[in-house]
Amino acid sequence: MAKLACLLLAGLLLVPAGAGAAKRGAGAAGRAGGPAGRAGGPGPPVQIPLRTGWDFHPDPGNAGLAAGWSGGNRGQGWQPVSLPRVFDSRPLPSLFWGTAGWYRLTFRGPSERPGFGWAMRFEQVRRTAQIWLNGREIGAHTDPYVPFDVPLSGMRPGRMNTIVVRVDNRKGVEPREGWWNWGGITRPVYLVPEGPVVLNDLGLTSRLSCGTDGSCGPAQVVVDGSVSNRAAHPTSTRVSVTLRAPGTGQTITGDATTPTVAPGQHATVHFSIPIRGTPRLWAPEHPNLYTAVVRTLAGGQVAQKDTLNIGVRSVEVHSGLLYLNGRRLDVRGAAIQEDVPGRGPALTNGDMDTIVAQLKALHANVTRAHYLLNPGLLDRFDRAGILVWSQAPIYHRDDLLTTPAQRALALATLRGTVLAARNHPSVLTHSVANELTPEPDKLTSTRDYLVAAAQTVRALDPSVPASLDLLSYPGYPRQSTYDAFDLLGINNYFGWYAGKPDPHSTARLADLRPYLNRMHSLYPHQAMVMTEYGAEATVNGPATVKQTFAFQSDYIQRTLDVLGQLPFMSGAIYWTLREFAVKPNWDGGANRTDIAHNSIHHKGLLTYGGQRKPAWSTAEQLFAATALYPGPGAFPEGAPAPGPADILVLSAILLALALLVGLSVWSYVGIRRALRDSVPEVRAWRMTPTESSQPD
Repeated sequence: MAKLACLLLAGLLLVPAGAGAAKRGAGAAGRAGGPAGRAGGPGPPVQIPLRTGWDFHPDPGNAGLAAGWSGGNRGQGWQPVSLPRVFDSRPLPSLFWGTAGWYRLTFRGPSERPGFGWAMRFEQVRRTAQIWLNGREIGAHTDPYVPFDVPLSGMRPGRMNTIVVRVDNRKGVEPREGWWNWGGITRPVYLVPEGPVVLNDLGLTSRLSCGTDGSCGPAQVVVDGSVSNRAAHPTSTRVSVTLRAPGTGQTITGDATTPTVAPGQHATVHFSIPIRGTPRLWAPEHPNLYTAVVRTLAGGQVAQKDTLNIGVRSVEVHSGLLYLNGRRLDVRGAAIQEDVPGRGPALTNGDMDTIVAQLKALHANVTRAHYLLNPGLLDRFDRAGILVWSQAPIYHRDDLLTTPAQRALALATLRGTVLAARNHPSVLTHSVANELTPEPDKLTSTRDYLVAAAQTVRALDPSVPASLDLLSYPGYPRQSTYDAFDLLGINNYFGWYAGKPDPHSTARLADLRPYLNRMHSLYPHQAMVMTEYGAEATVNGPATVKQTFAFQSDYIQRTLDVLGQLPFMSGAIYWTLREFAVKPNWDGGANRTDIAHNSIHHKGLLTYGGQRKPAWSTAEQLFAATALYPGPGAFPEGAPAPGPADILVLSAILLALALLVGLSVWSYVGIRRALRDSVPEVRAWRMTPTESSQPD
């Protein structure tokens, strides 16, 4: 708009231009696509879910190690539980800083098969885990947000075995997290067979390039992973993939053979499978899923068989706009925290079905979380056609990125997050961090992490853009560090939080649009999505008063009105769908002393108990009215549309132009008449660059 005004004014002047145990799988998909995953048959054994038969023992005094609980102590205090399960589901201030707890399972070991062993897979343990088998420690893990496997060396086939897991969720001020410090085994656990060779970190992603007119080139499925040799002799491995197309039943196959691998060593697996004919693309309106069966063979025998559902789709950024399958996106949705009253993040299948149903009822086509989502949820989003802004939990962590070792840990968390999410076609992007310093160019350690993180994403999953979620304050200069990313997330709380003193204030919602316009001018090649915006709401009152339901509704309306005027924005994700537990005495930004603080984050459209707030209806109507694929508008793509103030300026300029043209015509006619009727001598006048108007 400013450029247009300048051009018109110029025209006027011219009148008379994870650390821890080895991570084998890529989420549920990498180890056979979830609980029903690894196929049976004459080859490898099937994986075994370990949901029931567990006992739990709280350890608030941290006395379990000294008391010998690691050996499966049969004393008092053990309570029967099923998994997943948190220590305590109550968000009480006294529980936030964490404690220790013990889980124990006695089970009969599966029958022995020549060449095969077993591992135990944990989808998530918060925060750290130590694991014993029959009284001997066999592994540990320290990353609370990525899955891991522990080989069960020493398991007794056909006899009783005891697994003991000590979980410790004690934490300090760092790492900072914007959610409750839950402790426990918070996602499913499985026994997973391991053959003479093991295919680790299996990934099946799509390679497809599309133009901005919706035309797409040939499609391929890229197979990626690493094969390790558990046998006592060198061996080569063949990886064979069979794809079955949705609806048509068409089958497509491909395979590759690794070089000979020595015992205990590994080899990379990487090859592509062309999709014959027209691919059945995955998209929210038609979430087509190919069934993929992956067989890993050693010596001609099937050592591992994985079954998973994948999608073929293209996610690209062109000229600062986000495209899916060659169609420009304008997403609307709400973020989630895995937190249900009475269970915390230990979600049941019913909980996950409810989350999907709630997003669908809201007309949301995208969601987001601050950490890797439950593989069961990602499977459901694949089937439901809900896009996912996936993110590693590197949140406000500049102080934990200062040393090479700290950055290596963060990159390990990112790697585990990408590997577990990349098989899911619903995943729109991999975000490497949330709300780090707004000046990474000045903080070398953060800049080094971000550049390495973007490279990590592109190496592991080049099928989607690498992204970063920004702590969005105005007034900062352009950051060259952001050039490493294709997509920027804008966490916007203009009009809610005060931000920093000027020129970095976010106190006024009226400053949002100028901020977004400036960000677009600074980063014209990056697509932008508003990844957070929200307002707390717990009481009735006028729309001019924070913390009221009316303010929340009005805030959503006004924010999305701004977004609707900016075609270069590719969407918005509300924070959050449902309230969740957060740190004790949470002050959500209203700064009201007349309302008691608690441990619940109140920006949700649903209460913690699941009741709809008035703002739900506002969001639902606005989401439903927004086309996922916007058509051509009145303004060029990527240029900001005018707001009311711009229209007034434009009208004034056009009126002035009309008046000046009229005046020029009138003057021209008058001058000709005067020249004809007045004195016979007229001097020529001229203007030089160094003079004002002077006669010759």
